[in-house]
Amino acid sequence: MKRLLPYLLSAVIALIPVACLPATAGTGPVRLVVLSSGGSMGAFKAIAPIYEQREHVALQGEAAPSMGQTPQAIPNRLARGEPADVVLMVGSALDKLIRNGQIDPGTRRDLGKSYIAMAVRHGAAHPDISNMQVFRQTLLDAKSIAYSDSASGVYLSQTLFERMHIADRLQAKSRMIPAEPVGEVVARGQAQIGFQQLSELKPIRGIDIIGLIPAQAQQMTMYSAGVVAGSKHPRQALQFLQFLATPAATAAIKDSGLDPIIK
Repeated sequence: MKRLLPYLLSAVIALIPVACLPATAGTGPVRLVVLSSGGSMGAFKAIAPIYEQREHVALQGEAAPSMGQTPQAIPNRLARGEPADVVLMVGSALDKLIRNGQIDPGTRRDLGKSYIAMAVRHGAAHPDISNMQVFRQTLLDAKSIAYSDSASGVYLSQTLFERMHIADRLQAKSRMIPAEPVGEVVARGQAQIGFQQLSELKPIRGIDIIGLIPAQAQQMTMYSAGVVAGSKHPRQALQFLQFLATPAATAAIKDSGLDPIIK
């Protein structure tokens, strides 16, 4: 009987469908590391399960600012040689990486336009920002102001407030937030009002989004994507970028707070 056992086991295994057998090393799906800034992370989280179901690819999303001095920022991570396949980030920052040879220029794709919004802690009074005059007064009346260390915050602190001739009056009560969503700071009550891209504020709990700042004060930020030059899976990475232009993906991009680029 003992001599027959190996033959019996072989016969039983032969009858088991291949799909039921455990995967051996190296047969799992390709895993793409996707570095995404906050403005595009909401769209990525919605798109990822749809894509993973359609393709034999796993998507590993990692939060990473488009710019700034934090170690998590995409330029700093790529400079250290961290493994990555795709970046989703502010277009102007992506273009700099292309010039540095870190992103394949032929893979660049624009995803959607983003606009700056203002938020307060949930339940707090809603200041008026319906036009430039009342928006200016809201800024002057605020006890504390927070903005990001990425595109929107740089624009507010270095351009808009100067243009409105109130930069010196806001400096003492304003702070730039690195490596954390501004909405989180507002939700904790550590800033009375906060500014960031609408798509970055939407996922945050504990805040009320007042709305977009006035058109005269607004700056559009383009979010774009590209394949990292050192990607180990460039073909699959490019296929993922191509999926971002499909109706299913553009719907998720719009729901996240971005205006999708439809070609």
